[in-house]
Order: sequence, then structure tokens, then C-alpha cells
Amino acid sequence: MTNTASAGARFRAALAQERPLQIIGTINAYHARLAQRVGYRAIYLSGGGVAAGSLGLPDLGISTLDDVLTDVRRISDVCDLPLLVDADTGFGASAFNVARTVKSLTKSGAAGMHIEDQVGAKRCGHRPNKELVSQQEMVDRVKSAADAKTDAEFVVMARTDALAVEGMQAAVDRACACVEAGADMIFPEAITELAMYRKFADAVKVPILANITEFGKTPLFTTQELASANVAMALYPLSAFRAMNAAALRVYQGIRKDGTQKNMVELMQSRDELYDYLDYHAYEQKLDSLFAKGRKQ
Repeated sequence: MTNTASAGARFRAALAQERPLQIIGTINAYHARLAQRVGYRAIYLSGGGVAAGSLGLPDLGISTLDDVLTDVRRISDVCDLPLLVDADTGFGASAFNVARTVKSLTKSGAAGMHIEDQVGAKRCGHRPNKELVSQQEMVDRVKSAADAKTDAEFVVMARTDALAVEGMQAAVDRACACVEAGADMIFPEAITELAMYRKFADAVKVPILANITEFGKTPLFTTQELASANVAMALYPLSAFRAMNAAALRVYQGIRKDGTQKNMVELMQSRDELYDYLDYHAYEQKLDSLFAKGRKQ
């Protein structure tokens, strides 16, 4: 990984190259390698994915900053695609907590983060009964994040869950206030119509992100549809994770029921495919070379 541009700069460059920029969720370092090989220009680490995939817990504000940083470092160590990270509510109530989050994510290789306006005991953005902090408290979170940047290109994205709680105009007003406070981009959550994206885009004048998550409030709009609504980024946070979970469950059930995995092999990635995406043979050849040198000595 020899790219000398910062992760934030690479994210902004990717956004300039592709509209809407497809940002695919990668639950772990291996999935990041898969995404890079397929041709994605940017990847994403979901807070819900960290909670469920790394901790086996629900996405209810239980994960810590250190939990997220562990996965960020593992991904950024093997993949130089710019990584957008879900920072929930900033991992703490004060400006100092938010600043620490920004600095830690930057140091760990993240390209940017989104921070939201829910209370600390947050919920999935597509669940009912969400509670918000005041607009002023959210503005303070964004300002703290923007002021804490050690890399000017690091992306601070403001997410608002206000649509489901306070309505469309309140959500737009919050988004505009966040931009004024220093947000580089806006993430309006749980949007139900393309026209809503257009309204946000027209109002905030910065790139907006559409969260195209399955089984939620937002229809599975195509990139063409999103482009028509002036959406700059299309996020698919847990698509591969959901598919992986469904396949894993089928395999577990099948082996338990049949006493063999023979009927499940067609669901599996082959050993050769695994090695290909890991660049396994290059590592092995290096090892053989070192052993050969040792024998000659």
C-alpha cells in the first residue's frame, strides 16, 4: 500500500470519480479485500456490524470506540480503499470525547466518519422510538469533530434521524445547521422517497448520502434513481454480512441435520478462491525463498 494521499483525500477523490459513489459495507478485513478486487472505490464499517459481527450484541450504543478502532485498523492494514466509519454519537457526551474519536479514527486509517443526532443509548436508524438530542447539541458535536481534525481532508459527515421523529423540515433545518457548523457531507437517515433526497441536496449544498440498507424504511433505489435525486453517495452497509449470515446458518443447520457437509459445499468459497483473494501463494513463495536461503547458509 504505497498511496501517499491521506485516506480522507482518497475518499474525496473517489467521490469525484463516481456519482453516486457506491460505498459497500465490509464487516472485516477479508471482505475489504474482496470489495477492492471487485472494483469498489470506497468501503464502510457499520456500527451495527461491529456490534453484531464482532461482539454478538445489538446495535444499541453498547459498542465502544476501542471496539470500532480494532476493526478499523484490521481493515486499513490490508486495504487502501478509503474507509468511512460509523461513529454513532461520538462515543461520549463531551466535546473531548468527540475530538478523541476523530483523532483516533484518523490515526487508525479511516477516511471519515458519520456522527448522528440520537441520544447516547441510540437505536438502529430504521427502528421506532428513536430519541434525539437538541439541534444545538448536535451542532456542538459536529463543531467538535470539525475542530478536532488533524487531516483537513478527513470527512466529517453529519447524520440526522430527525425525519422519523420531527418531520422533514426539522430534518433539513438540522442538516443545514450541521453544515454551517463544519459538516462536510450529510446523511439523512430513513428516507422514504426520492423527492426527499432532492430537497436535502438542494438545501445543504454539500454531498448527501443515501443509506440503501435492506429491510428498512428506505426503498432499494438504484444508482440511476439516486443520481436523478442529486444523491452523491449510495451506502450498502450490511448487504454482504446479511448474505454471509444466511449462508452460515444454512451450513450449520445442514451439517447438524445430515451429519456431513456434502450437501453444503456448493454454498462455500473454494480453497483456491480464498487463497487467490488473500494473495496466499505470494506469501508462500516468500516463505519458501527464506527457507531456501537459510538452508544454503
